[in-house]
Amino acid sequence: MEKVRIGVIGAGAMGTAHARHLFEGKTEGALLVALCDIDPQRRAELHAQFPEVPVFEDAEQLLESALCDAVVIATPHYDHPEIGIRAFARGLHVLSEKPMAVRLSAAQAFARAAAESKKAFCVMFNQRTDPLFIKARELVQSGKIGVPKRLNWIVTNWYRTQKYYDSGAWRATWSGEGGGVLMNQAPHNLDLWQWIFGMPERVRAFCGTGRYHHIEVEDEAMICGAYKNGATAFFHASTGEYPGTNRLEIAGDRGKLLLESGKLKLWRLQEPEREVCFKSADSFARIPMEYEEMSFPGVSNPHGVMLQNFVDHILKGAPLISDGRDAVNEVALCNAAYLSAWEDRWVALPPDTDLFDRALAARAAASPKKEAGSAQVGKGDYSARWQVRW
Repeated sequence: MEKVRIGVIGAGAMGTAHARHLFEGKTEGALLVALCDIDPQRRAELHAQFPEVPVFEDAEQLLESALCDAVVIATPHYDHPEIGIRAFARGLHVLSEKPMAVRLSAAQAFARAAAESKKAFCVMFNQRTDPLFIKARELVQSGKIGVPKRLNWIVTNWYRTQKYYDSGAWRATWSGEGGGVLMNQAPHNLDLWQWIFGMPERVRAFCGTGRYHHIEVEDEAMICGAYKNGATAFFHASTGEYPGTNRLEIAGDRGKLLLESGKLKLWRLQEPEREVCFKSADSFARIPMEYEEMSFPGVSNPHGVMLQNFVDHILKGAPLISDGRDAVNEVALCNAAYLSAWEDRWVALPPDTDLFDRALAARAAASPKKEAGSAQVGKGDYSARWQVRW
């Protein structure tokens, strides 16, 4: 295979941006060969935006067309695993927008289908391309700050207006989106949490439903994570705070790192602090410590990097930045947090999928009907909002 023929399923803001990137030849070794959207008006616009590229009215038609080697799925969340599993059954490679699924049970089925097909499976966790997070992961997992003790992440710069939530009938509903800030905005952060610090053993969460907006899902969430080795994590996300904060702090028994405003600050001890603290009562003031501050250039187009990595994996065997099988962890964290908030208790990881599915189905069934607003899809440029360094 010299070129990977790619179809894009779902041509909203993200799908159109991915399609434009492929159409303009910015992904080496890839061709945009098909598009799909269920909205007739949107299909007419796609014909004008992407001349000579076939446009299908549903995913099944595109999958059966035999035009593609791979697909990018950018539909509403619930559709990601269902379409992806059908694509794997037809021998296609799959890149799914985040989250890979709303329900952990669906994510697990998605991952199993990928494994059985032996095809490439990637999830668009593009923040893994940021050198800041890559360095943080290296420092934690290599033991440079010792045994991990604590993670605190305040990520409240996901601000959204009411107009944003009113822009689509599927947005901010249990039936359409499957959740709020944890399901839509914060999957990147939940993924980075487990990618850098590991998965907790259990979580306790508190979700504020419609605290700042007229919506039925959460626009604020707090999660406490407990680890088998005694480490703890605290995560706070919101779409209703302005100006917001984005501050990630991780402590180990031999140091600490802080990520904020595009910088990484590192404090390192020459020996574990517990060994020092038992030597004498006043020795803390003389603990040998090194300090370093690091800045890294940002990634100008992380979505483009992910597309290129997906294609390079297919053509050259390059390691995937975000393997879909690993992305299951993010869905597990999200589902466990919801179940904890709904049932007002600690929830072990992974959560009970049957229990979660029933609870979510009940909420989706009670979702009020919502009229669609006038969403602006745009011409397919990657929004400046998506360039923010979390």
